[in-house]
Amino acid sequence: MKIHEYQAKELFRKYSVPVPEGSVCETVAEVVQLAGTMGFPVAVKAQIHAGGRGKGGGVKVAKSAQEAESAAGAILGMQLVTKQTGPEGRLVRKVLVEKGVRIKKELYLSIIPNRETASITIIASQDGGMDIEEVAEKTPERIIKVSVNPLIGIQGFHLRQVCFGLELEPALMKTASAVLKSLYRLFVDYDCSLVEINPLIITEDNAIIALDAKMDIDSNSLFRHPDVVAMHDPFEDDPAEAEAAKYSLNYIKLDGNVGNMVNGAGLAMATMDIIKQAGASPANFLDVGGGANAEMVENGFRIILADPNVKGILINIFGGILRCDVLAQGVVQAAQHVNLNVPVVVRMEGTNVDEGRRILAESGMKLINATDLADAARKVAEIVA
Repeated sequence: MKIHEYQAKELFRKYSVPVPEGSVCETVAEVVQLAGTMGFPVAVKAQIHAGGRGKGGGVKVAKSAQEAESAAGAILGMQLVTKQTGPEGRLVRKVLVEKGVRIKKELYLSIIPNRETASITIIASQDGGMDIEEVAEKTPERIIKVSVNPLIGIQGFHLRQVCFGLELEPALMKTASAVLKSLYRLFVDYDCSLVEINPLIITEDNAIIALDAKMDIDSNSLFRHPDVVAMHDPFEDDPAEAEAAKYSLNYIKLDGNVGNMVNGAGLAMATMDIIKQAGASPANFLDVGGGANAEMVENGFRIILADPNVKGILINIFGGILRCDVLAQGVVQAAQHVNLNVPVVVRMEGTNVDEGRRILAESGMKLINATDLADAARKVAEIVA
């Protein structure tokens, strides 16, 4: 689950990670009043679940009440487009107003889980304030990576590796180590999949401050974090993903034109891979799960077909807990209730597969049967080509 920058900074304060003085506002009048109270200059920052806000015009510095009013008026209500929002952008409903700080140096710092090494990886760079992916691509030698064994936790030598890698002045190492240690504790305590500060700044008076904050929390852990659940912003949810969640469907919208419905996350990932290998591109990830029923399958079809980019659908079911006959009933039921206006390729194997094929054959639907997954991917790729 993603949270806003201002919410991440609330958690940063709780863990003694320094952040600028600031507060969230929803109206221009609130911005002007708060800015006047804090004193100028201030930064007015759009609050959406996407990076690249500055480049999209969603971050402005104001040096007077008039500039604060103008900045707030421009940002609040704008449809902010960044690399991460797609061309449709996101509507800005809130802004974070923060007191300005004098920056001497910008750094990058993040913590992520590393599944390959079963460790927690700290990533740091002297090139803060930039796209870290761009830094990694063009100057990978400027990226510092330090692996931490989660069973042991962060140790002094980890902190020193990061501080020396960032070439910090000796006077700053103690402060930086304390910030990193607190950030690591926050990452573990809140079951995070990402904690990122870009930039982490050194001010002219040698203070270290998290000028930005990004946190992603593992959704499977939310039962342990009611305070994070309370931070959920429904306006930032993808409408299709929110609709799918109502029916216990795991759906993620993608950019392709092949809708796919699969039972099991691993099989769904393999299906998307083989669709790409066949020369097409998946429009979604949709795992109906092992305990799906006909109604869930029907709702899965509704969600897939709501995407105007979908030109063909691939159903890939390995019958186990979800029997093939149940899936077939769901497909027929969906065809009766929704406008199934794109070709559907079906690959089924497993429990009650013969009964499932019989149901589909007798339904009168124009389905395209596939002998195996490669055949299914090839056929749907030809359809959408």
